[in-house]
Amino acid sequence: MSISTADVIVTSPGRNFVTLKLVTSDGVVGWGDATLNGRELAAAAYLRDHLVDTLIGRDEDRIEDTWQYLYRGAYWRRGPVTMAAIAAVDMALWDIKAKKAGVPLYQLLGGASREKLRVYAHASGNDYAALSQAIRGYVEEGYTAVRIQTGVPGLDSVYGVSATAKPGEKYDYEPAHRSARPDEEEWDTPAYLRHVPTIFEKVREEFGPELRLLHDGHHRMSPIEAARLAKSLEPHDLLWLEDATPGEDQDAFRLIRQHSTTPLATGEVFNSVYDYQTLITERLIDYVRSAPTHTGGVTGMKKLLDFAGIYGIRSGLHGPTDVSPIGMAAALHIDLAIHNFGIQEYMPHSDLTLETFRTSYTFDRGFLHPGDTPGLGAELDETLAAQHPYTPAYLPVNRLLDGTLHDW
Repeated sequence: MSISTADVIVTSPGRNFVTLKLVTSDGVVGWGDATLNGRELAAAAYLRDHLVDTLIGRDEDRIEDTWQYLYRGAYWRRGPVTMAAIAAVDMALWDIKAKKAGVPLYQLLGGASREKLRVYAHASGNDYAALSQAIRGYVEEGYTAVRIQTGVPGLDSVYGVSATAKPGEKYDYEPAHRSARPDEEEWDTPAYLRHVPTIFEKVREEFGPELRLLHDGHHRMSPIEAARLAKSLEPHDLLWLEDATPGEDQDAFRLIRQHSTTPLATGEVFNSVYDYQTLITERLIDYVRSAPTHTGGVTGMKKLLDFAGIYGIRSGLHGPTDVSPIGMAAALHIDLAIHNFGIQEYMPHSDLTLETFRTSYTFDRGFLHPGDTPGLGAELDETLAAQHPYTPAYLPVNRLLDGTLHDW
């Protein structure tokens, strides 16, 4: 048997998604996710213009060979666009293989290593009252781990903080605004460093020691600033401090480690095992944060997590709503199978998204399960997808108070 057709579908049911549909000569359909927030059309063009024609006639069962063909054969390796495109192909091939076998994907990855997957929610608020209400709503839903993001006095808006979400409400927080160019936000690192530890102190006082707390720095600190924050948060026993400083300079994490025992997570903007090489071999992080959608799919992510597991580093896979439900399903099957699972990020997609993408994964009192539908258990309704055309949308950019463009 072989791949007979390959179609790239761009749709926007609430936000933009890029989906690959592969069909075999005997009619089995496989789905893959290549969504790249703010660069969706680049990933779609890579698939349409460079990969689709090379897939027709290939044996759908040769997943590893196809992965190597797309990765090594292109000369231009790695990078988010390339790896998102490869991911879509890889997911679709695994979806096909599991459907042909009549089993959920995790059974082909070694079977389940656990019964369910602990997830963490996103709680945020412009002030402590709003944040507290949001945390309480998630605790009442059964979450045992919550990411804490807060507004900063003097700043009108802060990336990662929703001013509109209601506590306990399923929402699809979309920081990528639909416009022809990105919004610009102001940033004040000293104010942030002063404010965040006071928020965590209040959260611990109100919610006690058992609730696992996380925080995302969104790459906005220098290494020494990140070390200062990590040290100041030690009394509050974080599950992790995420993306404390830009990850391109892997050596920078040595400085944070020298000053603090707060666990560290990074990698949602990384695209291959090579981006982590120093971080993993020197044990400079505790959790891997990539998504299968941006890291070469199931095959690429398994290579990365098997490498991390040798060094006692666990998974904390990226699970935002700008990864489609197909990409989320792929992450959950990997989570269930691997030994070094840590926790899974979970932002529920909007009802509109979940009408367009049908899924079999389920949430129950702070835990997810990928379900036992053969394959990934996620697929696109092409009729509904056609009703939601692509609309340009971009994540904001960050500037210091003097106007200097800054990391985020």
